[in-house]
Amino acid sequence: MPDDLLNSFKTGPDEKGRFGNFGGRFVSETLMPLILRLDAEYERAKTDPAFWDEMRDLWTHYVGRPSPLYHAARMTERLGGAKIYLKRDELNHTGAHKINNVLGQILLARRMGKERIIAETGAGQHGVATATVCAKFGLKCVVYMGAHDVERQQPNVFRMRLLGAEVVPVTSGRGTLKDAMNDALRDWVTNVRDTFYCIGTVAGPHPYPAMVRDFQSIIGTEAKDQMQAAEGRLPDTIIAAIGGGSNAMGLFHPFLDDRSVRIIGVEAGGKGVDETMQHCASLTGGRPGVLHGNRTYLLQDDDGQILEGFSISAGLDYPGIGPEHAWLHETKRADYVSITDREALAAFTFCCETEGIIPALEPCHALAHVMKIAPELPADHLICMNMCGRGDKDIFTVAKALGVDISKPA
Repeated sequence: MPDDLLNSFKTGPDEKGRFGNFGGRFVSETLMPLILRLDAEYERAKTDPAFWDEMRDLWTHYVGRPSPLYHAARMTERLGGAKIYLKRDELNHTGAHKINNVLGQILLARRMGKERIIAETGAGQHGVATATVCAKFGLKCVVYMGAHDVERQQPNVFRMRLLGAEVVPVTSGRGTLKDAMNDALRDWVTNVRDTFYCIGTVAGPHPYPAMVRDFQSIIGTEAKDQMQAAEGRLPDTIIAAIGGGSNAMGLFHPFLDDRSVRIIGVEAGGKGVDETMQHCASLTGGRPGVLHGNRTYLLQDDDGQILEGFSISAGLDYPGIGPEHAWLHETKRADYVSITDREALAAFTFCCETEGIIPALEPCHALAHVMKIAPELPADHLICMNMCGRGDKDIFTVAKALGVDISKPA
């Protein structure tokens, strides 16, 4: 292997789907043949110019890529210190980064002759993106969503149903993203013949973590070119929020071998990582284990039982993290921190008031960390943060948290 590849952070996973000690394939015998077929189909698609031509056409004319790189001038002025740029993936069709990956997976599903698509969703953005692309191609769509998330993400539930998807509320566990993924996997085992499981994050059995990362890497690839055009150089720091971690890996991966660029992932600290167990900070407060087909960092008790995560953000409410993030954490190529619900709500308000952008609660966690570090950095320090989703889906949650009854006239 050439020396430049030996020293690269971008060569994983290995042939067994592992990033160091993380990743792999921990699935039932029923699913293994389907996983292997998916892996083979993706390997063929990666070298098929026709596949990428169709992807680029859809990204451009259906999704609306490239998404803008936006200099947040008032935010920069208010905070002082570093110059802040936002990679505005909330302007994509469907309002988040999720559709970047969904398009790729559903094109693979069509190549494999699958006519029924299932998905899990937390905040609903992956579910909306899956329902959207299924509607475009005339495919049956079933979305598993925790009953708790169904209640707090009603706008996205309605959108999925408008698009023709069947939304299945999951009542097991705490009724959140982990439980939705459990039920989706049970469905897949039962219906392997005609069903394709469209996973929304960089987790699950190989090849999903690498495949989702590759489809989402359009974010970081664009950001590199756009930052060069705007500033003539790369950013000094890139930041993204992390649940499972797909928007973050999408931003991070193209920068992994640019050692001058600091990489920061921001987990959901809920009510406090040090004070309580009511959080979803797997790297900050967890340890390695196996869940949903891969080995990674998880929130678990002393007996290895998976704990229930907690976050005001439905999209970050997952007690694990993608295996490549676990590897980047252990190799120290990326830094991982946590932000509380209270800090994320303050960032939500700050973004609305300074830039006229209503963000989703997920990227508000990343923004809250920007608000912490930017004032301490010099004015020539460039920060690029991924604004991975828009906030219309979260207005009821935010209003409740702020003690505002929006059903009554002001």
